[in-house]
Amino acid sequence: GVAGGSLPERLNLLWTFKAAGPVKSSAAIVQDRVFIGSDDGNVYALALADGKKIWAFKTGGAVESSPLVLQDKVFVGSSDAFLYALEAATGKLAWKYETGDKILGAPNWVKSGEKTWVLAGSYDFKLHCLDAATGRTNWVYETGNYINGSPAVANGQTVFGGCDGLLHIISLADGKQLKEVEAGGYIPGSVALADGRAYFGQYENEFLCVDLQAGKKAWTFHDRGFPYFSSPAVTQEMVVFGGRDKLLHCAKRADGQPVWSFPTRGKVDSSPVICGNKVVVGSDDGRLYVVSLDKGKELWSYEAGQPIESSPAVARAKIVVGCDDGNVYCFGAGK
Repeated sequence: GVAGGSLPERLNLLWTFKAAGPVKSSAAIVQDRVFIGSDDGNVYALALADGKKIWAFKTGGAVESSPLVLQDKVFVGSSDAFLYALEAATGKLAWKYETGDKILGAPNWVKSGEKTWVLAGSYDFKLHCLDAATGRTNWVYETGNYINGSPAVANGQTVFGGCDGLLHIISLADGKQLKEVEAGGYIPGSVALADGRAYFGQYENEFLCVDLQAGKKAWTFHDRGFPYFSSPAVTQEMVVFGGRDKLLHCAKRADGQPVWSFPTRGKVDSSPVICGNKVVVGSDDGRLYVVSLDKGKELWSYEAGQPIESSPAVARAKIVVGCDDGNVYCFGAGK
């Protein structure tokens, strides 16, 4: 949830790209291209400079999954239950792998010796680990319910939550369970890892910090009776996350004490991005917000008019975000 570089003081709309359905997927910006999925079933490659379509690849279902771009390939899940590997240059299919149900979360990756592995969670209750080059399976780990978020990776482990209400800590080498931690509610979003701790929200109105070594909660944040779907952004001192209470929250990383909350007019399922001293996030009130990291004060907003469930991507002093109105928006300095 932290992007390098900085954002200009004044942001302008640089371009929009119109898909044929809502854009809940979040963009991956790599070199001069934007890769993003849409509920119209397509994965798009757009030019970062002007938003022109370079290619589109049609899957058999809505693409809410955010693309993973790695080694000249784009890995992305679809509601049609397939994980796709596409050539980043052309959008041609390299391989596809079938799971038992839809894949809504982004894939992640890890190195294993010379090989690269791709991880993806599915609504078939399973986390799938595949060879990135071939799409052949290495191992499959079964949970007790849907996996909606993206698996986090650190220190030879993958950590993810599921709709079974458990935080799963798995060995990447063989897909064996190392620990599981009772979360008290199902975990719809992705987990952020930092310094041996996992940060995530759950559906029973709590945001948690879990000590992975001890396998237990370090602290719990509870404000009002609303779930947390948004995935957190984590800095050295702070953790920032959206809530269905229509607030963007900032808490101390050490103990979960509240620092500030910023009110929007709709639920905040979009995951915030911290860039320098600014936080960028979308809301179901149809606005994209930039707020100050230190005080949570609004610095800028843009009204798209429809919910922004997509999480912003920030790179090269630009913000790219999808919207339920079917548009991909790009903001930056300039006209």
